[in-house]
Amino acid sequence: MLVRSLEMVNFRNYSYEKVEFQNGANILYGDNAQGKTNLLEALFVGGTTKSHKGSKDRELIQIGKEEAHIRIMLEKKSLLHKIDMHLKKNKSKGIAIDGVPIRKSSELVGLMNLVFFSPEDLGIIKHGPSERRRFIDMELCQLDKVYLYHLSNYNKVLNQRNNLLKQISKNHSLKDTISVWNEQLIRFGSAIIQRREAFLNELEPLLSQIHYSLSGEKENLRILYEKNVSVEEFGKKINESFERDLFSGTTNYGPHRDDVSFLIQDCDIRKYGSQGQQRTAALSLKLAEIDLISKVTKEQPILLLDDVLSELDRKRQTYLINQIKDIQTIITCTGLEEFINGNMQINKIYKVTDGTVEREDEEEHHE
Repeated sequence: MLVRSLEMVNFRNYSYEKVEFQNGANILYGDNAQGKTNLLEALFVGGTTKSHKGSKDRELIQIGKEEAHIRIMLEKKSLLHKIDMHLKKNKSKGIAIDGVPIRKSSELVGLMNLVFFSPEDLGIIKHGPSERRRFIDMELCQLDKVYLYHLSNYNKVLNQRNNLLKQISKNHSLKDTISVWNEQLIRFGSAIIQRREAFLNELEPLLSQIHYSLSGEKENLRILYEKNVSVEEFGKKINESFERDLFSGTTNYGPHRDDVSFLIQDCDIRKYGSQGQQRTAALSLKLAEIDLISKVTKEQPILLLDDVLSELDRKRQTYLINQIKDIQTIITCTGLEEFINGNMQINKIYKVTDGTVEREDEEEHHE
């Protein structure tokens, strides 16, 4: 799977730019706040319909403009696909695949598999539970359209139920209508719990092997799925917690409150691990994500590395570079020293300056 080109109109700080990419390593370098991350974000939005930052569509549109466009040329299984995305300030985004408009954004998800890795991801182990749930959801939604359907419906039902709880506290006659939402919440939520469990079971051996190598064959890393509620208990807990839910105005049981723990020798590294252990586990998690996508889809994903190498020590840098040498990778950085002096095969170099991208020859950067 390869991104052949990206075209942006009025996206973030880009008025207009078209960039063509090669297989292998594509380096985007330049000072901070020039638009390097924005370019990666455009690729991610174009492939998944969502910003890796959680930004709303209107926040992606250049200030003073009403709409933005993203166009991606994607090569997959030797076929070329064109993704056109039209972002609007006050309306739903418009998307076309190969010139044919699609009705639902979910129809695009899975066409282009991406792994985004930023310095913030190095803290995924020690961040709050929502970050770890988001990691699982983003991955599963790319790999499994049924999961995307269940998650989308679960979130809608959860919002409806929470709104109803607030209304019941003012009007008790609405109490009888809660059972309709309970049934749907349990149905969609149970499917999410089962799929998350299967996903983590698939991910764990890959993660464990990578972490074992990265730690110099000293540490065994395990994943523990901390379900907020089991499938078997879900219905009972929802019914029993009604008064508590009513009092708090929110739903206290369900997969929206799940978490994941990472254990080394039965020790939770979120609470007791060193920063080095947490970073190594986060890096292992991203590399395991790449392996799992390759295993499931039979194709390598596209890797977006946002200024991550500068955050890693030489040993972890070398390991990461060795693991991704056969994958199309689009990398941002402020300086080229770590690449030019390292052992990474560079296929293209681009200088990013104030929303413009200029191709450079690698030879210019060698003495």
